[in-house]
Amino acid sequence: MKRISSKYLLMSMFIIVFGFLSFSGTTTKMYDELKLFTDTMSLIQTNYVEEVEPKKLIYGALSGMARSLDPYSQFMEPDMYKETKVETEGEFGGLGIRIEIKDEILTVVAPIEGTPAYRKGVLPGDRIVKIDGKETKGLSLLEAVKRLRGPKGTSVTITVYREGEKDLLDFTIERDIIKIDSVKYKMLSDNIAYLKINEFTEKTAADVDSALTDLEKQKANKLIIDLRNDPGGLLNTCLDVCSQFVGDGKLLLSIKGRDKKMNQEFRSGKTLKHAQWPIVVLINKGSASASEILSGVIQDYKRGVIMGTKSWGKGSVQTVIPLSDGCGLRLTTAKYYLPSGRSIHEIGITPDTVVEMTKEDEVKLMMQNDGIPLKAGDKAVKDLQLEKAIDTLKTGKPPVKG
Repeated sequence: MKRISSKYLLMSMFIIVFGFLSFSGTTTKMYDELKLFTDTMSLIQTNYVEEVEPKKLIYGALSGMARSLDPYSQFMEPDMYKETKVETEGEFGGLGIRIEIKDEILTVVAPIEGTPAYRKGVLPGDRIVKIDGKETKGLSLLEAVKRLRGPKGTSVTITVYREGEKDLLDFTIERDIIKIDSVKYKMLSDNIAYLKINEFTEKTAADVDSALTDLEKQKANKLIIDLRNDPGGLLNTCLDVCSQFVGDGKLLLSIKGRDKKMNQEFRSGKTLKHAQWPIVVLINKGSASASEILSGVIQDYKRGVIMGTKSWGKGSVQTVIPLSDGCGLRLTTAKYYLPSGRSIHEIGITPDTVVEMTKEDEVKLMMQNDGIPLKAGDKAVKDLQLEKAIDTLKTGKPPVKG
């Protein structure tokens, strides 16, 4: 059977597609530019040193097309598309880290407290340049998932570039089943309550409600919310938590995209369940997405003081769209906007009070929090950000109305 040229196959496809469209100036221009694509593909098919399947070329072109938009948009081949139904974006069950593509480099958003990566001292902002000795340049997020995931008890070595370090750092991490306590809390001195949110899961809003109820019984009248290294999670859960600190039906978040159907507004409940205590919110580079929304809402309504270091800057909406042939497209379709109208995307939340910590002290503090014994000669470090938050609440700063 005579093989049909991929050029004519593609041109036929485009003619069918554009047959349903009126040939406006924009459409005609796009059709002319598509000719460049089909001509290039035809030349490759005819002259490349080895024969290449048309599907491989088309998949490659579509991958490049999506990648040219932003770090979060991605064309997914059938096996990759299936992964999205199994794995939440950027979360690896075996290691306990969330990652994103930042500046075209695989980058750690945050390690989850109590997980293998956390215990090894992986930090927010670490650039993963190799996985088991193989370079990660050009890898998509889901391709990274496949390399990092594995059975419990097996190990993977990641090589990272860390700002301030002369040499690359190798971390050999044993995979484990990740179980995350989304909320932890305790009473501190001077009636100050401490609430740590590790990630926004389905249970987080109920867990926060339960924690605050218990803390009220313990006579708490001031609150520290720790969102450091919280990479985000479920939007609806985040908004439910926001409503526990901001009432009166106030605007919490807007979603806006080119398609007006994407535009939405989310508001708080009419009443607050809990007392309006003075609040300090702790954030750092590992605070992303949902944790940025919560801290941004509290900051916009002057409900509390934001303290620590600048957050990650993830404030866009990705929609997964099924395509033919079992493929899929993960496409950025909108952005989040805080009550003041500002976007956090690629900007982040700037604290009201900046409190820096060295990377070395961050690692030591992570080890201490996880109960790992210090190395010989090492001294325990203080949580300077937490101490500053406690001092701020002890000064008797009046409650900020919400």
